[in-house]
Amino acid sequence: MKKLTFAVIVANRGFFPDKLAKEGRKDILNILKKNGYKSVAVSVKDTKFGTVETLQDAKKCAQLFKQEADNIDGIIVTLPNFGDEKAVTETIKRSGLEVPVLIHAQADQKEKMLIEDRRDSFCGKISVCNNLRYAGIPYSLTKAHTLDVKSKDFENELDNFASICRIVKGLKNARFGAVGARPTAFNTVRYSEKLLQFSGISVETIDLAEILANVQLLSNTDRTVKRNLNKIKKYINTKSVPDDALLKIAQFGTVLNRWIKENQLDGTAIQCWTALEEFFGIVPCTLMSMMSESLLPSACEMDITGLLAMYILQLASGNPSAILDWNNNYADDPDKCVLFHCSNIPISFLRNEKMDYQEIIAGSVGKENTFGTVTGRIKPAKATFCRASTDDTAGLITCYVGEGEFTNDKLDTFGGYGIFKVNDLQDLMQYICKMGFEHHVAVNLSQKADAIAEALDTYMGWEVYRH
Repeated sequence: MKKLTFAVIVANRGFFPDKLAKEGRKDILNILKKNGYKSVAVSVKDTKFGTVETLQDAKKCAQLFKQEADNIDGIIVTLPNFGDEKAVTETIKRSGLEVPVLIHAQADQKEKMLIEDRRDSFCGKISVCNNLRYAGIPYSLTKAHTLDVKSKDFENELDNFASICRIVKGLKNARFGAVGARPTAFNTVRYSEKLLQFSGISVETIDLAEILANVQLLSNTDRTVKRNLNKIKKYINTKSVPDDALLKIAQFGTVLNRWIKENQLDGTAIQCWTALEEFFGIVPCTLMSMMSESLLPSACEMDITGLLAMYILQLASGNPSAILDWNNNYADDPDKCVLFHCSNIPISFLRNEKMDYQEIIAGSVGKENTFGTVTGRIKPAKATFCRASTDDTAGLITCYVGEGEFTNDKLDTFGGYGIFKVNDLQDLMQYICKMGFEHHVAVNLSQKADAIAEALDTYMGWEVYRH
């Protein structure tokens, strides 16, 4: 993933020790570099110690940020001493940046509480937040009110803030592709394009017939088709799949990939049944798995807001996401359930994976028309789950997010699946049902629920439930 760049405001206040501000600037810039982040900060030649204290300092710093605006992903305000709250607010306001803001206050040491070493950042942080709040500037806080910038906890805060910045930036101009119509039986995946557009998310549509018509124009010797066929065979075990089905999958993928590139899409949702099976003779699951694995998430059953949740998780972690059904209880354990799909799960989630036929739909359209699914068991791992939805009755986008883990509990079943443990799962199910959420949920093998909740609530203005 691209290295993030943070604009850094080192706040200072003259009648507190200047040396602390000077040291603080040096420390935070070093920590950012050590952790792989780039930084933009006013020069020591332009302001005292390269800090921001006066209106003139604020104007100089804001001008620098304007010049670097295209490269800046977030703003970090650090308080090595009390800091000047007005200068911080003026800098952000005059910069014109609309990016996440993290407020950090350096911790005092009890051995250094005399006038020459006392920071009072604990108090100054409250003043900065007061000013930002009434200037209408949203901001994020570290979990601990004060924190040593050289600590592991601060490194974790940077990682969390980076996830917030990636989510906010990624959603502002996201482009999703809707391939085909929503399956008639799946009212649950309806959504509002208009509400998504209001948050900066565009949806490009294409009729499934147009994709299939373009497939018919391909020759069996097309070089791109051959390359795609080889990629599929390298990606997953295809020994039980007929050659003609593999060729069709490669052809469908060739046309789909071309359309994705032409429209510069960040992900797709595909009408996966039953037209493809009845009139073309495959399921697109392996193609969708491959796309999700390569960080172009793809959701089945034309679930655009399910795709949105997959994309949010991917932005937060940098890892592939999967979409699954909240599908079954697991014995009588109230905190465990079975997450399942037919499936299009990325293979990095799975063990014993292979390409096979889709057992559920085979009974109605014939086994020979349903090859292309990815089967396997999800490996034990900690995970974050997320679901986004457009609540048309309230005119807003809603979301729930939380963390759980895939377990190694025994289960003999088919498709792609895993046993998932969530603390207080029954309360979560009550919330999902009462709020009318969909049956699909996106999952990611990471722990990013806090960052997601903060990004969507504070900066996107969505209604978020953090389980």
